[in-house]
Amino acid sequence: MQSNDRPSRIPLVAAAATFAIHLAANPHYGFFRDELYFIVCGRHPALGYVDQPPLVPLLAALTQLAGESLVLLRAPAALVAAASVYVTCLLARELGGGRFAQALAAVSSALCPVLCAFGMKLSTDTPGLWLWPLAALYLLRLLRGGDARNWLGLGAALGLSAQAKFSVAYFAAALFLGLLCTPKRRILLSRWFVLGALLAAALALPALLWQASHGFPMLEILRNGQHGKNVVLSPGEYLFAEVLVTNPILALIWIAGLFQLLADEQARPLGLSFLILLAAMIASHAKHYYPADIYPVLFAAGGVLIERLTARFRALRPAALGLSAIAGAIALPYVVPILPLPAFLAYHRVLAPRLHLQTAETERHRPSVLPQDWADMQGWPEMAAAVAKVFASLAPEDRAHTAIVAGNYGEAAAIDFFGRSHGLPPALSGHNQYFLWGPRGGDVQNIIDVGGDCGAGANLFEHVERAAVFSSPLAMPYEDQLPIMLCRRIRRPLAELWPALKLYL
Repeated sequence: MQSNDRPSRIPLVAAAATFAIHLAANPHYGFFRDELYFIVCGRHPALGYVDQPPLVPLLAALTQLAGESLVLLRAPAALVAAASVYVTCLLARELGGGRFAQALAAVSSALCPVLCAFGMKLSTDTPGLWLWPLAALYLLRLLRGGDARNWLGLGAALGLSAQAKFSVAYFAAALFLGLLCTPKRRILLSRWFVLGALLAAALALPALLWQASHGFPMLEILRNGQHGKNVVLSPGEYLFAEVLVTNPILALIWIAGLFQLLADEQARPLGLSFLILLAAMIASHAKHYYPADIYPVLFAAGGVLIERLTARFRALRPAALGLSAIAGAIALPYVVPILPLPAFLAYHRVLAPRLHLQTAETERHRPSVLPQDWADMQGWPEMAAAVAKVFASLAPEDRAHTAIVAGNYGEAAAIDFFGRSHGLPPALSGHNQYFLWGPRGGDVQNIIDVGGDCGAGANLFEHVERAAVFSSPLAMPYEDQLPIMLCRRIRRPLAELWPALKLYL
């Protein structure tokens, strides 16, 4: 038991190693489409946005105040990944685990593919990588008879997480229901529970009020995504995807952790919470990575169980650690950009057929040369430069009355972010938050339509021509061979056409 050992340095060492690896490896391949979108959203400070709460956009914009920097953008993700591994070790220790349990939990959590991906790029899932396990740690301490003021820490963790992604509501509800299902529900009878719940609500409230004042656009996006864009999995496919995104070898550890939590009377609410969370995600057709921030809790418990099972066979422990490290390292190039792209492509050609990666896809689209995360980092500066070349070809008097319209927020954000140095005006789009920003006024006579067709068939312009075609073979297929249309002398005001451009998806 850890209590009989000297204080372990494993949590700090594991966290430092995780931070160093991510900090060195993350800033490669280029800005991810969502990262560009977050930066642009954050440059328009608000209490909320159509498709996310404000925390990540504001943080993304803050990292770019001194200029374009992929290192600074992804440094917070590296820090959160390190904090997550640190908390995972604390969870293992709280569950009674010693040094081996902490080490195994740290390795499996640090190398779990979906968790690695959350720590690789800045996304709305990133804060939960630390905050969900932290909330579980506070709850575990309460379950083990700790100070009732731990409810405040739990409430703060959940409330702050809600400022990054609303799906934490599933996790909060699962924790509550997991408690209600066991005699441990008596810990709810505390004024500190009420204060913790009020704290969580207060932190989440501004973003919820923003959503309410705009008609809850997030719900519209979720509904639209389930009708064509997102892959909807059957319960069996969903469970299989959970095994794949956590690595089939490492999944054995979290599955062991689930049994450990359910067998432990004090920690059983956490095990039940996982089952409730997973069932809720399956029932609501959520993407397979939505519940992933809870896996550090199960990895911690799995480390404890395996430590106990190997108490008389300690020689097996190095083998277990080694196997976990090797299994994690094999999948690492898919979630952390550690290989040069040519080397990764060769690696991908060998492994992709064996890893059944198509089962882990979350959206419907034509196959790309690279996995989607890497493909969505390709070509953005070049695309902005191609648009700038078309814009520069116009006479000065035409440029003053020309707007740039993009088909999706990735294209629009790339034009906004990389187009500054080219003197491009702000991009327009009907996609998500860009739709709310509207046509931004101005006397628009001409449009550079990126990826569109100038409203072919509607006779909206006096003259239409294909000014350029942007090619990026490693990007997503719908971003390759992208037409850049020049549409001259619009027949109707853009503001009048704007409502038809709305795309909440």
